[in-house]
Amino acid sequence: MTVTYSSKVANATFFGFHRLLLRWRGSIYKLLYREFIVFVLLYTLVSLVYRLALSDPEKRFFEKLALHCNKYAEQIPVTFVLGFYVTLVVNRWWNQFVNLPWPDRLMFLVSSCVHGHDEQGRLLRRTLMRYVNLTSLLIFRSVSTAVCKRFPTMEHVVEAGFMTPEERKIFDAVKSPHLKYWIPVVWFSNMASRARTEGRIKDSVDLQTILNEMNTFRTWCSTLFGYDWVGIPLVYTQVVTLAVYTFIFACIIGRQFLDPAQGYPGHDQDFYVPIFTMLQFFFYSGWLKVAEQLINPFGEDDDDFEANWCIDRNLQVSLIAVDEMHMNFPPMTKDIYWNDSEALPPYTLAAADYCIPSFLGSTRELDLSGIFQFGEADKMDIHRQDSHNSNHNFRHGRQTSVLGHVRRLLSVQDPPELVPPRPSFKRHSSEAFFPFRPDSHDYPGSDDQASPGPDHSLFPRPNLFNSYNPLSTNHPLDTLREVSSTLSSLDTEPRTPSFTDLPQWVYPPF
Repeated sequence: MTVTYSSKVANATFFGFHRLLLRWRGSIYKLLYREFIVFVLLYTLVSLVYRLALSDPEKRFFEKLALHCNKYAEQIPVTFVLGFYVTLVVNRWWNQFVNLPWPDRLMFLVSSCVHGHDEQGRLLRRTLMRYVNLTSLLIFRSVSTAVCKRFPTMEHVVEAGFMTPEERKIFDAVKSPHLKYWIPVVWFSNMASRARTEGRIKDSVDLQTILNEMNTFRTWCSTLFGYDWVGIPLVYTQVVTLAVYTFIFACIIGRQFLDPAQGYPGHDQDFYVPIFTMLQFFFYSGWLKVAEQLINPFGEDDDDFEANWCIDRNLQVSLIAVDEMHMNFPPMTKDIYWNDSEALPPYTLAAADYCIPSFLGSTRELDLSGIFQFGEADKMDIHRQDSHNSNHNFRHGRQTSVLGHVRRLLSVQDPPELVPPRPSFKRHSSEAFFPFRPDSHDYPGSDDQASPGPDHSLFPRPNLFNSYNPLSTNHPLDTLREVSSTLSSLDTEPRTPSFTDLPQWVYPPF
């Protein structure tokens, strides 16, 4: 049975994983304790022979051998080879779980699209779903050891009710050297087509939907069969196994504690028990055991898939869905939130902390007070300064534009208290990007009662790239208007622009 511990790690707590380290079933200790005992015994035996049985010349030779093994054991790429191998095995294991055949989608379609409350309609629906479950059973028998032990022959399949004796004769009469899991799929398709002809299936679209879903189910079954047929190349498995066990045997000799009196580098102390070597063996061998357990999840390990449970569950729910629940649903009633426009299910005291307000965006709490401080007084100062020094403003604007480019290049910013707030420009119309239009009353120097004269030479034609005009009386948060970049109907008379007609180019700080 698959070991499930999701509820134990639902919350991240202090030393939350320590409870998992004490579990035995499905643990690495259960998988590795035999190999670990053999490793400790071999290491202890070699250590006793070196300390008690060898003469001095033999000890010197063994010490040279140990130094040589320790030197070249680190050159074995155990981590590199083992890491890629385990990653490949885990991905393959998860893909097999994703492709387990579940009949739920098919039983929904059969229950809703195959009509008939009589005995024939009930028999038709149950037979269709029995063929679906028979297909998955034949696949599980070919890939799962546990299922094959449960249904070793086709006679056991007939006794279990997945196949009738007449169907068994037809099944055996089909001569094919290949796995015949596809025969129930053909029976399903033929029976569904006859149901459409007899009017049990009202629409050809429903028939096509059912057949497409059956093809998807067959694809899941064939995918499992393909994983069982084509495994990870044997060469890769052999390389990984040889790398791990070669490293372990090299550590049995190379990680021995040598005589400190000989002055070998790294052998100043004699600790007798190689703690970190034992941990290294535990990690590498455990990693290899993980791959060994997951490479075929249809075996009899603790974490293998419960194929027999899948067979039982699929047969039970599919027959209930197409028989007892066919066109069987509760009467419609008004829900408790019928006249409530703000439905909110109640919370228990244990779940009261999870009742939180709705998220309205990260800018909900943004402080915009600095933008509103740029008021009318500041704009009037700009008007007075421009009326007295228009020529100076033009040169200052050009200088500001150059300095703006330099600041942007050098990523230099002015102090926040000296920088006027940047306006927000939003595109709300198809007009040009400009805060006022020549044909409106919103330009500077006009009021609500005055109307513009026929001569519009006082207002230069706006440039499409003027992103901000400080002479505008609009508020910085007002929506900017857009006009066309071509001449308007009122600007048909040629005129000679004066120096004051040049547009004011103001670049916001970068």
